[in-house]
Amino acid sequence: MLDKTIHIASDIHLGIVPRDTEDSFLRWLEYSGAVASDLILNGDLFDFWFEFRSGIPKGHERVLEALRNLIDSGIPVTLMGGNHDWWGGPFLTEEIGVTFLRNPVIMDLAGFRTFIAHGDGLGRGNFGYRILRMMLRNRMIIRSFQWLDPDLGTALGNRISMTKHRLNSPEPSDGEHIRSRVLQEWGQQKLKDNQELNLVVLGHTHVPIIEEIGSERYYVNVGDWVNHRSYLVLQKDEKPTLKEWKG
Repeated sequence: MLDKTIHIASDIHLGIVPRDTEDSFLRWLEYSGAVASDLILNGDLFDFWFEFRSGIPKGHERVLEALRNLIDSGIPVTLMGGNHDWWGGPFLTEEIGVTFLRNPVIMDLAGFRTFIAHGDGLGRGNFGYRILRMMLRNRMIIRSFQWLDPDLGTALGNRISMTKHRLNSPEPSDGEHIRSRVLQEWGQQKLKDNQELNLVVLGHTHVPIIEEIGSERYYVNVGDWVNHRSYLVLQKDEKPTLKEWKG
């Protein structure tokens, strides 16, 4: 397993992307199972995910089965909660077997001391979203939402999603470019402030970036699967590589 790679993807937004994108992502999961030792999905795997008391959002059976098969084959799968699927719970961890994270972490990946986070709520500005984020993660609001019928709750979640407009706009908007630069600046500063880190990995902006900062230290935004189908490859003694899946 020492010669195998670690694969990281972000912002797939299953449930809103076309069927061919989901099919392509499933083929990528199969490929990752053959060549990677670990798989990390850095937020917004789903365009909306919430575990209600009476069920889960429907329509993700194929991907959930693929993830379970990977885990059963011995490949660890880590899912970071994003701003669309932060509300994962026992179904994902116990029934599927993923390691589910709600907060940024520092971990050793292929020899890189890595800070990894989805990226929402980081950096300057975006105060309106910060307030909304606090509300949506409030325990009382979450408990109240859990009592909704899953179909109704999913419909409400999909209604407030802003992903659909990206499907017809492959180029990032001005606002998305600004948010991308803000996170890039934040990542650069994170590396400067913590000299033990070799790598900062974010997502959220849907803009793939890889930047070497100093000697063998890197900022990476993994990008997305809505328009780019990009993913990060980490291998010991090699530079991080952003790739586009075309398989």
